[in-house]
Amino acid sequence: MTSPHLYGEDVMARGPMSLSPEAKTFNWLLESFASNTAGVVGAVAVSSDGLLMALSSIKDRANAERLAAVVSGMTSLAGGAASCYALGVLNRVIVDMSDGYLLITAISAGSVLGVIADRSANLATVAYEMTLFAQRAGAALTPMLIVELKNSIQS
Repeated sequence: MTSPHLYGEDVMARGPMSLSPEAKTFNWLLESFASNTAGVVGAVAVSSDGLLMALSSIKDRANAERLAAVVSGMTSLAGGAASCYALGVLNRVIVDMSDGYLLITAISAGSVLGVIADRSANLATVAYEMTLFAQRAGAALTPMLIVELKNSIQS
């Protein structure tokens, strides 16, 4: 049995439907990013352990989980390459496909933002908005908030 303080007693006491103001703000920032950035089809926030923390504009839970797994794997591969060639920390991964893009950027503490964009997207604008999201959300992304976000997705 896991100790309650590991997950934060206040998080567990609130229950699945009642999120902290910080979690609500994080989810709002993600939804705002996805809905207000031209060309963005959907976005996920993924924790350092590869689990989905938050999703936006992706109504199908299975697709969000699949995207989180892809984003986690791509992040790991990019981190491995950066380490092997002494290239520093991950800033962004861009995968260019015939009908769209997958973009990944670091948020904080190993957490990343994964974005699916269509071909109409201006990559410079999407990358800029992803950086703004990471700066705004990353500053508040504590270990306790990460756990709360992951728990809220699972319920």
